[in-house]
Amino acid sequence: MGNLVTNPLIFLIQTILGTYGFFVLLRFIFQLVQVDFYNPVSQFIVTVTAPVLRPLRTLIPNLDGLDIASLVLAWLLKVLELFLVLLLMGYFRLGVVVWAIPELVEMVFNIFIIAILIQVVMSWIFPGGAFNQVLILIEDLAEPVLRPARQLIPPFEGLDFSPMLATVALIFLRMLLVPILKALTGSPF
Repeated sequence: MGNLVTNPLIFLIQTILGTYGFFVLLRFIFQLVQVDFYNPVSQFIVTVTAPVLRPLRTLIPNLDGLDIASLVLAWLLKVLELFLVLLLMGYFRLGVVVWAIPELVEMVFNIFIIAILIQVVMSWIFPGGAFNQVLILIEDLAEPVLRPARQLIPPFEGLDFSPMLATVALIFLRMLLVPILKALTGSPF
């Protein structure tokens, strides 16, 4: 009987907090890779996250131009999400404070991997390039990861293998770093 209510509540918690945390983390990454903040998608993310970030910024200043408040908010949202999920499952653990760190690192890797994959698929659908605000934003997001890969493997005869190299490198690093972080923090996830 408990699972009838618990599972849907866990789903809602993960969906609401996870989505909002994703938006906040995206905002931090957008600033980090310097995407166009006048893009309508960027403006949407800024608008959605601003009400919570504005008061937090009074407590947490920028560091070398980076919006540390958004990174802290993404971490706090992940901590809250993990805490509530574990509480609903009948566990009370304060370890969620550090368990959220590898989860965020994994999310960052996934954001870049997904951005590259979307860019590749869209290049097959619209080979000449399409003027779409979402695609432009995804290209801006993926470019800092693809640029070093293109320097190692330049396009050959119209074929660009840099997305494959960048994706393999990101997955390799994720497989290497995230388990180490989970082991260091004692994360059960």
